[in-house]
Amino acid sequence: MTQEELNKLREKIIETSVFPSVYMFKFIVPSENRSIALVENLFDQAAEIHIKESGRGKYTCVTAKQVVINVEEIIDIYKKASTIEKIMFL
Repeated sequence: MTQEELNKLREKIIETSVFPSVYMFKFIVPSENRSIALVENLFDQAAEIHIKESGRGKYTCVTAKQVVINVEEIIDIYKKASTIEKIMFL
C-alpha cells in the first residue's frame, strides 16, 4: 500500500470507528503455507482467525478479528501485510 492509500484508509477508519473496538481484517494470498503463516503472524494470539481456501485451491482468504486500541494499530498491520508477496487486501 502506498502512503496515500494508507492515509485514505486512516481517514475512513476514523470516520466510521470508535476505539477500542474489534476490527476485521481480510486478506487473500496464494495457497502456500508460508504466505498463510506470514498473514497469521500479523495478529495477536487472542485474534480470531478464519482461513478459507478458494474453490480451485489457488488462493486462501484469511479473515482476522482483533481488538485494537486506535487507528494506528490497524495501519501498522496493513503496513506489515503490504510486505507479503502477492497479498491482496479486502
